[in-house]
Amino acid sequence: PLLVSFSFSFSLSVPMTTASTRDQIDAIIRHALHEDCGTGDITTEATVPPDTQSVATFLAKATGVLAGTQVVERVFHAIDPELRVEWTCQDGARVCGGTSLGSVTGRVRSILVGERLALNILQRMSGIATRTSEYVQAVGSHPARILDTRKTAPGLRVLDKWAVVIGGGMNHRFGLYDMVLIKDNHIEAAGGIVPAIHAVHDYLQRKGLQMEIEVEARTLEEVRAVVNLPPGSVNRILLDNMTDRLEDGSVRVDRLAEAVQCVAGRVTTEASGNVDLSTVAAIAATGVDLISSGALTHSVTALDISLKLRSSSQ
Repeated sequence: PLLVSFSFSFSLSVPMTTASTRDQIDAIIRHALHEDCGTGDITTEATVPPDTQSVATFLAKATGVLAGTQVVERVFHAIDPELRVEWTCQDGARVCGGTSLGSVTGRVRSILVGERLALNILQRMSGIATRTSEYVQAVGSHPARILDTRKTAPGLRVLDKWAVVIGGGMNHRFGLYDMVLIKDNHIEAAGGIVPAIHAVHDYLQRKGLQMEIEVEARTLEEVRAVVNLPPGSVNRILLDNMTDRLEDGSVRVDRLAEAVQCVAGRVTTEASGNVDLSTVAAIAATGVDLISSGALTHSVTALDISLKLRSSSQ
């Protein structure tokens, strides 16, 4: 079973420099290798002599942003520490179809055992980084930043969120424990948006906790209720679904723009809902600080990358 501790301090700005993050990633790799290899790679063991050595090359087959190279290195080193992984392109680089990205050299058996896992990780992370980069570029000259969500692949959140950063985006909270986010169901259960905020402050005080508080506002009335609270009551307002999708696929942003004006910079504003590549620029033009989208991670298209072994005749 995959055993992961959730009590770590998470930082994605320099992901592989913290022992806790490395442990998280190594746990993912161990679990995935066990899932894939089981008792062994019977095809490779049957067809490849134990001491055969070669070089396999990573090749981009589509245009996108490369992400996941450090994780791929850890995959191969977990299988065989003597494998040598070298990159000609680094994370964050924009690559085109036909570009050689790097290589892995050593025992062919070891390379083939890690091939599928390495490609799965590299393709998914690069797909996320590519999608994020497209959203960042679509925002254009507006100052709004692109945020991810918790809509990540189960067990892979550390990788998904790292890929967002590589693509130029920002991470929202990592989980349920590192930031307060009062959403619609919390508001309903607490009896209203103001009672929910008061309940959070009471809880944090009792527990001796200090962390950011974000609250979802679904209407302009809720926005006004929040901004009329004493300063410091919340750090961020999530302006959810305050845009209207039109028949041509564009969005009307009047309500969102009015909400941003109502907040008037007193707290950070975040917009969500109806966010895609065709609408994100209009949403950013309202002056909102942050724009979050689950599409960065929940339905991303993997970037097509291959790993080709050099022929024995070469």
